[in-house]
Amino acid sequence: MNINKSMITAELTIIPIGTHGTSLSEYIAAAVTALDSNDIKYELTGMGTLIESDNLDKIFVAINAAHEAVFNAGAERVATSIKIDERRDVNKTIKDKITSVTQKLS
Repeated sequence: MNINKSMITAELTIIPIGTHGTSLSEYIAAAVTALDSNDIKYELTGMGTLIESDNLDKIFVAINAAHEAVFNAGAERVATSIKIDERRDVNKTIKDKITSVTQKLS
């Protein structure tokens, strides 16, 4: 195993609870703004956010900022789920993973 190579992808889902309505987009926008402020690569999806870095601490700092941003936007309770996939044998980005599957579909 080559520990000089490392690519970490994380899937982040933040669920604001105790909000004034059923629309959550303003809270998620606050979380995404926090990710932008942390200069981390991410991809927003309809059900969560994919994050990518070669540094796990950077991912945790960005996730914490996003979590706190939802409270700062007015949520009274926040449920945050995180899945982390770290490879140390090769550098595989989110795009590389998608391309690998897409090629197999052809």
